[in-house]
Amino acid sequence: MNAPGTPSHKRSDRMVALLALLTEQGQLPLSYLADQLGASAATIRRDVALLASQGLLERTHGGARPMKGNRELPVRLRDGRNQDAKRRIARTVASLIPTGKHAIGLTGGTTTAEVLRALRHRDDLTIITNSLSIGLEAAEQGQARVLIAGGVLRPSSLELVGSLAESTMKLVNVGTAVVGADGVSATGGLTTHDEIEARTNLAMIERAQRVVVAIDSTKIGHTTLAKVADIKDIHVLVTDAGAPEAELQRMRDAGVEVHVVEGPRHR
Repeated sequence: MNAPGTPSHKRSDRMVALLALLTEQGQLPLSYLADQLGASAATIRRDVALLASQGLLERTHGGARPMKGNRELPVRLRDGRNQDAKRRIARTVASLIPTGKHAIGLTGGTTTAEVLRALRHRDDLTIITNSLSIGLEAAEQGQARVLIAGGVLRPSSLELVGSLAESTMKLVNVGTAVVGADGVSATGGLTTHDEIEARTNLAMIERAQRVVVAIDSTKIGHTTLAKVADIKDIHVLVTDAGAPEAELQRMRDAGVEVHVVEGPRHR
């Protein structure tokens, strides 16, 4: 069951698609949104009202338009998106983690959370994270050691960020940093929505022997507000088959080892 006030996965996917349409096309009538999303006008009206109440779009007479500025989706809306692809990405990332004792850094995010779940069979890892939810889940999993960096809580991502988190990261040695992001491209590098979060994630990357970016195909080729790292700072990228091949090739040309996970086979 979903927690009270949390949209179902189906509704989350529809609202994310609605926001994407507004971002791409600007102001749109409810009738067009309903047609594109295969839902009734009443359903879309309720979705628009909820998203407007959360400051993610602006209602207009008979329609909606995107908010001005670059707004980040709350984690409760992101949880249900592209879940199957994220699990397949996570299994591939887990297979890249060396056997034996190893320190793994995990940034916040739904894909990195799936990586942790794919590692539940391991009991010899040190988990280093600035994500409250990932840290607590690692402890519940019974991981050998869990270090949660302190800092200021970002409610939208449940990550601890800022100078205290950065100072903690500078004291540890990370074998593999598994990093999520809101966008990655050969020219723009790794990006996220928040400048303070970007600096905290960079602090983890700088302490890592190897950096693995785990990101679904919807974010490939996109650049968001705050730069985390250059493409040259990334060793491995794991994504799904929906990613544009031309962009993946540009990353390979920049020296990134790219893994593309295939979709499920249908009989």
